[in-house]
Amino acid sequence: MAEVESFQLDHTKVLAPYVRLIGSETGPKGDVITNFDVRFVQPNANAIGMAALHTIEHSMASLIRDRIDGMIDFSPFGCQTGFHMIMWGEHSSEEIAKVIKSSLEELSSDEFGWDNVPGVAEKECGNYRNHSLFGAKEWSKKILAEGISTDPYERKVI
Repeated sequence: MAEVESFQLDHTKVLAPYVRLIGSETGPKGDVITNFDVRFVQPNANAIGMAALHTIEHSMASLIRDRIDGMIDFSPFGCQTGFHMIMWGEHSSEEIAKVIKSSLEELSSDEFGWDNVPGVAEKECGNYRNHSLFGAKEWSKKILAEGISTDPYERKVI
């Protein structure tokens, strides 16, 4: 069975929240994609509830694209502790952490409402009833209060 990089990570040693560069790959035509571990909560100590995680996913899909070009995907981990962020081109953890921080700041603001969350109608989402803007905002505030590190093992908060 193939080894999966994220399963090789010692989840007992990391200090969330953080942005970790998993790696970059070059395709057969020279295109580069970069994969990041955007960890919002400490593994095996907490998990973001599905409704809040779902709303964070939808919101961040748009908020991140407003701040940086080349995002391919922002997908939640099944363990509900964070997201994979896949980008075209090469990017640093610091660059991505700043984008994540700015996006969470907007999401957690009083001005950010349901009208700002994309894809929450039945025709746009496969589980449209499972959203919580309140939960997404509360988790965003908690993550921001803890600070987002550019290193998974040392707290290098941006």
